[in-house]
Amino acid sequence: MKENVVKVKSFDFAIRIVKLYKYLTDDKKEFILSKQLLRSGTSIGVLVIEAEHAESKADFIHKNALAQKEANETIYWIELLYKTEYFDEESFESINADAVELIKLLTNIIKTSKSSLKSDH
Repeated sequence: MKENVVKVKSFDFAIRIVKLYKYLTDDKKEFILSKQLLRSGTSIGVLVIEAEHAESKADFIHKNALAQKEANETIYWIELLYKTEYFDEESFESINADAVELIKLLTNIIKTSKSSLKSDH
């Protein structure tokens, strides 16, 4: 069976988010923004798994679109935390690149699914 790349990458990303959350709360004593980051950053993978078990192609597209929205929100929190000097540029560039990669994967999944949905009708 073929490995689900977006599932693996979203899970690995969630691990990075949890570790970043621990760093922000333990070392930087930042509890508000980091909680938002934790919620949005870990929900991407959950939605990807939900999409895997979607009830229909439309539901599959919807779940992946929600995952894409969560990834966009996560980028917002990452940028805000970086701009307010909670972590350095190198850390920002690395985790932001992972988030952007997830958005690109999700965008491709959504586009492909929408076009195959149209060709089914």
